[in-house]
Amino acid sequence: MVFSFFPFSILFFFVLVTSARLVYSLSNNFTDEQALLSFKSSITEDPSGVLESWNNSIHFCHWTGVTCSRRRQRVTVLDLSSLNLAGTLSPHIGNLSFLRTIYLFENRFHGLIPNDIGRLFRLQDLSLGNNSFQGGFPAELHRCTDIRFINLHNNNLQGELAIDFASWSKLDFIDLSENHISGSIPPSIGNVSSLRLIYLGDNNLTGDIPWEMAHIAKLEDLDLSYNRLSGTIPLPLFNISSLYIVGLAVNMLQGTLPSDLGFTLPKLQEFYVGENKLSGPFPPHNPLGDNMRYNDWTFFDSLVNCSRLKRLGLGRTSLRGELPNSIANLSTTLEELYMYGNYIYGSIPHEIGELVNMIHLNFRDNFLTGSIPQSIGRLSKLGGLYLYGNNISGAIPTSISNMTHLVDLYLYDNVLQGSIPAELFNISTLEEVSIANNRLGGAIPNEILFLSHCIRLSLSQNLFSGPLPSNIGSLKQLVALFVSYNKLRGNIPATLGDCVMLEFLYMEGNLFKGNIPSSFKALKSLAFLDLSDNNISGSIPSFFNGFQLIKFLNLSHNKLEGEVPTEGQFSNVSAFSVAGNLELCGGIQALHLVACPRKVSRHKKKEFSPRIILIVVLVPLGMLFFFLALIYYRRRNSKKLNDPIPILKEDQYPKLSYQDLLLATNEFSPNNLLGQGRYGSVYKGVLESVEHILAVKVLNIEIHGANKTFLSECETLRHIRHRNLIKIITACSSTDFKGNDFKALVFEFMTNGSVDNWLHPSPSDQGNARNLTLLQRLNISIDVAVGVDYLHHHSHASIIHCDLKPSNVLLDDDLVARIGDFGLARFCFPTTSDINQSQMSSSGVRGTIGYVPPEYGMGGEISTEGDVYSYGIFLLEMFSGKRPTCSSTLLDNNNSLHDYVRKALPHRVMNIVDSRIIIDLDDHGLRTNQSYNKAALEVCLASIFQVGILCSLEMPKERIDISVAIKQLHAARDKLLQHR
Repeated sequence: MVFSFFPFSILFFFVLVTSARLVYSLSNNFTDEQALLSFKSSITEDPSGVLESWNNSIHFCHWTGVTCSRRRQRVTVLDLSSLNLAGTLSPHIGNLSFLRTIYLFENRFHGLIPNDIGRLFRLQDLSLGNNSFQGGFPAELHRCTDIRFINLHNNNLQGELAIDFASWSKLDFIDLSENHISGSIPPSIGNVSSLRLIYLGDNNLTGDIPWEMAHIAKLEDLDLSYNRLSGTIPLPLFNISSLYIVGLAVNMLQGTLPSDLGFTLPKLQEFYVGENKLSGPFPPHNPLGDNMRYNDWTFFDSLVNCSRLKRLGLGRTSLRGELPNSIANLSTTLEELYMYGNYIYGSIPHEIGELVNMIHLNFRDNFLTGSIPQSIGRLSKLGGLYLYGNNISGAIPTSISNMTHLVDLYLYDNVLQGSIPAELFNISTLEEVSIANNRLGGAIPNEILFLSHCIRLSLSQNLFSGPLPSNIGSLKQLVALFVSYNKLRGNIPATLGDCVMLEFLYMEGNLFKGNIPSSFKALKSLAFLDLSDNNISGSIPSFFNGFQLIKFLNLSHNKLEGEVPTEGQFSNVSAFSVAGNLELCGGIQALHLVACPRKVSRHKKKEFSPRIILIVVLVPLGMLFFFLALIYYRRRNSKKLNDPIPILKEDQYPKLSYQDLLLATNEFSPNNLLGQGRYGSVYKGVLESVEHILAVKVLNIEIHGANKTFLSECETLRHIRHRNLIKIITACSSTDFKGNDFKALVFEFMTNGSVDNWLHPSPSDQGNARNLTLLQRLNISIDVAVGVDYLHHHSHASIIHCDLKPSNVLLDDDLVARIGDFGLARFCFPTTSDINQSQMSSSGVRGTIGYVPPEYGMGGEISTEGDVYSYGIFLLEMFSGKRPTCSSTLLDNNNSLHDYVRKALPHRVMNIVDSRIIIDLDDHGLRTNQSYNKAALEVCLASIFQVGILCSLEMPKERIDISVAIKQLHAARDKLLQHR
C-alpha cells in the first residue's frame, strides 16, 4: 500500500499543474475575448458588417480581422483597416497583452488614442493613419520598447512631441504627417540609429532642425516640409549618403546649399527645398554678379551626379542669375522640375529636350526671355508645362503638339506673338489652357473643338480677331472660359449654350454684337458672367431671373434696351451691373433709371368727334408758341444766367459763360475729351485770356439724377479745401445756343491723369511704359487716406464721398493725389435736425460695383465706414494691380479681391503683388548696383495689404478708422525707406 503511493502522487501533481495551466490559459483567453468585445462596443458604425462575426458562435480567434498565436490562442494581430468603421478606440485594447500589430488605418475613428496602448509591451506595428483621432501624441507609447513601425498620418493630433525617442531603439518607420503637432523636433530622435523613414511634414513644428539628426546613418527618406521650421539646414545632414528623398519645402529655413550636394547624396531621387528663405546665389550687393557660376550654381551642377534623380523642387528659393546649361545634363530619369518664383533670367536651353522622361516642368514667375525652343516637343510624356509670368517671346512652337499626355498648359503673362498653332488643339488630353495676356493674334482656330476634355480655357488680353468659333459648344466639360479684351467680333455663338457646366464666362472688352443668345438659359451653373464693354443689343433676357448660382452679372456698357428685370439676380444691385446702356429703363429703384413707358392696349378703331379733333390740333400749336416765347425770354436774360450759380461765392470764383467754355474746349471737340462717366463728360480746355489749362466736367442733364448730382457736387466743393482734394475753379449753370440747359463744373487740370490710367493702361497707352513705383504707390495711398480723413473728421460736417475708386483719384505734376468726383457725396451732420434725413441715408446703392460696401446692397445707410471699405479695395487694387471685378481674382473659391488677397497673406504676398513693382525694383538694382532686401519688402507689402484687408472687412463696425490706416501706412513707409 505504501509502495503504490509514490506513482499516484506523481500523477496527482501532473494533473494539478496541467489544470492550473488550463485555468490560466482559459482566463487569459477570456481576457482577450472581453477586450475585443469592448472594442466592438465602441464602434458606432460598421457599414460593411465586418463585426457581425464577433459573437459566441465561433472562437474569437476566427473573428474577422483577428489573428491569434497557434499554441496559446492569444490575439497577436488586429487588422481592420480600410473598412470605414466609425467610433472611438476602446482603452481595453491595452488588455491584449500579446498584441504585436494594430492596423486600423483608413477608418473614421475619433477621440483620444488611449494611453493604455503603452501596456502592449510586445507591440511592433501601430498604424492608425487616415482617421480623426484628436488630443496629443500618446505619451505612454514610449514604454513599447519593441516598436518598429508608427503611422499616425492624417489625424487631428495636437500638442508637442514630449517624448524620448531613445526608448525606441528598434524603430524603423515613423509617420506623424498631416496633423497639428507643434513645438520643436526632440533632439533625442538622433539617437534612433535604426530609423530609415521619417515623415513629420504638414504640421506646425517650429524651431531648428536638430543637428543630432545627422547621426541617423541609415536614414533614407526625410520629410519635414510644410512646417514653420527656422534656422539653418544642418550641413552634416547632407552627408547621410543613404538619403534618397529629402523634403524640406515650405518652411522658414535659411542658409545655403552645399556645392557638393550631388556627390554627398549620390542616391538622391527626390529633393524639395522650395519656399524657404535660403540665401540667393549672389552676394546681396551684386544681384547679377559675374561670379554666379563659381560661387552659387555649383550645387546645381553637382546634381548631375545623381543618376536616379526624379524630382527636384527649388521654387521660391531666391535663386538669382542665368539659367545654367547644366540643366540639360541632369539625369534623364528626371520627371519633375520646379524652379518657379525665383530671379532666374536667360532663355530655356535647346537641350531641355534631352530630359525625355519629364512629366512636370515649372519655370513660372521668373525673368526668362527668348523663345520656347522647338526641342521642348521631345518631352512627349509632359503632363504639366508652366512658363507663365516671364518675358518669353516668339511664337508658340508647333512641336508642343507632340506632348500627347499634356493636361495643363500655362503660358500666360508673357510676350508671345503670332497665332495659335492649330496643332495645339490636337492634344486631346488638355484640361487647362491659359495663354492670356500675351500678344497673340489672328483668328481662334476651328480646331478648338478637339479640346473635348478642356475644363478651363483662357485666351484673354491678346489681339485675337474675327468671330468666336461656333463649334465652341463642343467643349462640353468646360467650366471656365475667358476671352476678355481681344478684338473678337460678330454674334455670340448660340452653341455656347451647350457648355452647360460653365461657371465662369468672361467675354468683356470685345466687339460682340447682336442679342444675348436664348441658348444661354441652359447655363444654370454660371457663377460669374461678364459681357460688358461690347456692342450687344436687344433686351435683357428674363431667364437670368432663374439663375440661382450666379454671384455677379455684368452687362454694362453695351447697347441693351428695354426694361431691366427686378426679380432674382436683379433685385440686388451689388450683384449685377447694367451701367452705360442708355436705352434701358425700369429696374429697381437703386439703379435710378427712367421709368418704362406704359404699354397701351390697342382696341378697335374708334371714331372721333370734330370737337376732339379741334382740341388735338390746337393744344400742340399752343404749346409750340409757349416754348418759342420761353426760348426768347431765356436768351434775353442769358447774361444773368451765365453768372456762377448762387451757392458759389462771387468774389471767390471767376465768372465763365457757356461761350467761354465752348471756345476753351474747341467746341467740346472729341479730341479734347478726357473721359466719360455716369453723369457727363470731362474735356480738356484752355482759357484764351490767361492760357490756363482747365478740366471741364459737362453734365448730361438728360440722365436721370444728373441735376441732383450737379447740385450735390457744388454744395460739397463749396465747403472743402485741402491739398488732397480736387480744386474747383468755378461752375456754370446756363443755356446753350439752342436754349437747352447747360451745367458744367470747372476744375484745375491734372496733368498725370487718374490712378486708374496708371494701373490699367489702355492698349494704346501700354507702349508708353508708365509705371508707379512702390514708394509712389504708397505715397499716393497715404494722400488718398489723408483726403478721406479730412472729409470724415476735419471739414465743417462729415462728408461721405460714396464713390472712392482709382478713376476718381487724380495726380498732379508731382504725383500728389487729389480726390475728385463728389457727385455722389453726402453730408452727415451730428444730428438729423441739421439736414434732411434723406441726405443721411442711401436711397439706393451709391458708387461703383466692386467698390460698394456690402451693407449698401442690403439697403443700409451710407456711412464713413462705407468710404473706408471703398478705400480698402482701392488699396488692394493699388498694390495687386487687379480690379475688384478682375476674373483672375474670382477663381479658386475667391468671392472678391478681399478674399484673393487675404488667402495669400502673409507667406504668399509675392504671389499677389503687382509684378510691375518687382520689375521696377529689379531695374533699380541694376542701375544702382544695389539689391533690395527681399525679406523686408515682403514684410512691408504684407503690412500694406493687411491695412487694405482691415479696411474692407464685411462688417462695418469691424473696419478700422481711416486715421488708423494712415498711421499704419506711415509705419510701412518708414520701414520701406529704412531698407532702401
